[in-house]
Amino acid sequence: MAERREAIVDDASRPDMEHSGTCTEPKASITRVFEMLGKRWTGLIIAALINGPGYFAELRRAVPGISERMLSDRLSELAEMGLVMRKVDHGPPLRVGYELTRAGSALRPAMEELTRWAEEHLPAQESAGCPDFSGKESARA
Repeated sequence: MAERREAIVDDASRPDMEHSGTCTEPKASITRVFEMLGKRWTGLIIAALINGPGYFAELRRAVPGISERMLSDRLSELAEMGLVMRKVDHGPPLRVGYELTRAGSALRPAMEELTRWAEEHLPAQESAGCPDFSGKESARA
């Protein structure tokens, strides 16, 4: 039988670690993280709330492309996981606000690091528009 090995995320960046030449199975904890953050829109909703609470309509504008139904579903899931808290402002007008719990706010360092990594290693997506074949940067409005 093959020996089962689990990866420790921190070891990949340690220069004193010898390369074993074999990939390893991710730990259950990192698998759970990506099962949660890997759902479409979940990470963006957390990122939208990382600097403070927001009302449903504000979140809908902050996460372009998300439908009201999907936003409602994801917020419910995040509340069930204990990452988001729902608050009803009886108004008038009646409004529903959302904010990260302590557990949700604890994701800030990870979200900041993922943002930094993306800025360094992922190419920026071009905005929609006509391609510029002149070889020069085109000015986009």
